[in-house]
Amino acid sequence: MTGRYVKVERLNPAKHGDSLWQEVGGDSKADLWRWMPDGPFHTRAELDAVLEAKSVSTDPLFFAIVDNSRNEALGHASFMRIEPKHRVIEVGGIMFGPSLQRSRGATEAMYLMAKQAFEELGYRRYEWKCNALNKPSRRAALRLGFKFEGIFRQHMIIKGVNRDTAWFSMLDSEWPARRIEFERWLHPANFDAEGRQLTSLACAL
Repeated sequence: MTGRYVKVERLNPAKHGDSLWQEVGGDSKADLWRWMPDGPFHTRAELDAVLEAKSVSTDPLFFAIVDNSRNEALGHASFMRIEPKHRVIEVGGIMFGPSLQRSRGATEAMYLMAKQAFEELGYRRYEWKCNALNKPSRRAALRLGFKFEGIFRQHMIIKGVNRDTAWFSMLDSEWPARRIEFERWLHPANFDAEGRQLTSLACAL
């Protein structure tokens, strides 16, 4: 999946490990993993072992998010809870390093994965789930055009702590309008000379 700013490609520890360690590994990056089921990773060996396991998993199916200008992986995401029978798929395991957060590349990666799910793979329901206390993730879901569906109480235990899970979805019937808005926002004409957006993303229609 190749865009103007990033490409989304199968996770490969040998290819992506160095840059992912710089972006999301070590004690200084521990906060990034607060809401994740794994991490933080205090040593390179710890991260490498997890990346190796993720690279051979098929559900979740992990992808590196690679910055086109730097040719470095700045984060990862996955397709998960893949149900071809019902044509339902979830985007999850989203880990954006500091260089990727709040960037055009971050939004484009989510656009590319949604486009793949709906247009190439033929899914009819695209899901986003997060800890109900994770306000940044909930805001991101709404910004990207997912609709809030409710809270699953005491849904999981993550790192020894209860997790109520907020559920969001996007449907194939909603995708064409979302796609138009993504492409409008991502176009270079929407950014000034300093890279600041001129208009915000309005997928939450």
